[in-house]
Amino acid sequence: MSQYKLLVVSLFLVTLAACASQDIPDPDPMDTTYGSEDGANTDSMDGSGLGDGEFVDYDPDAGELTNTIYFDFDSYELRPDDAEIVARHGRQLAENSRLNVRLEGHADERGSREYNIGLGERRAQAVRRVMLIQGASASQIATVSFGEERPAAFGSNEDAWAQNRRVEVKYTN
Repeated sequence: MSQYKLLVVSLFLVTLAACASQDIPDPDPMDTTYGSEDGANTDSMDGSGLGDGEFVDYDPDAGELTNTIYFDFDSYELRPDDAEIVARHGRQLAENSRLNVRLEGHADERGSREYNIGLGERRAQAVRRVMLIQGASASQIATVSFGEERPAAFGSNEDAWAQNRRVEVKYTN
């Protein structure tokens, strides 16, 4: 029995030594093919999917137009003063078909995670509807809801909650 154990331990050590002696080079960080045999790479990505592309510093009307729309507690109806801001964003999109936006819906920490995800989505969709009415194309607008997961302000008071009930308009290229 002890010869059997000695044999198993010896085989294990030989296998371990064989694995350690292989010289595997580190991958080149500039190589975008990632070792594919068919030459596939990421150079021809068209950036048409959600989350693709880079954020651009596009500020319609030279800073006069805010990119954050705030909502009342447990509501997804646009406030009257914010409705005009959203309409102006929609007109900007209608006038420039090369622009795209992502509407990120948010909620404060009150309510369940599932409810807040839904509320953030309803808020983003309310902003989207107004933009579409102004002539923006549906393909220019993507929506996503983060619910309570990405607060703008931390705290459990009305000031913090008011800052977290929002939709952020992110222009992407």
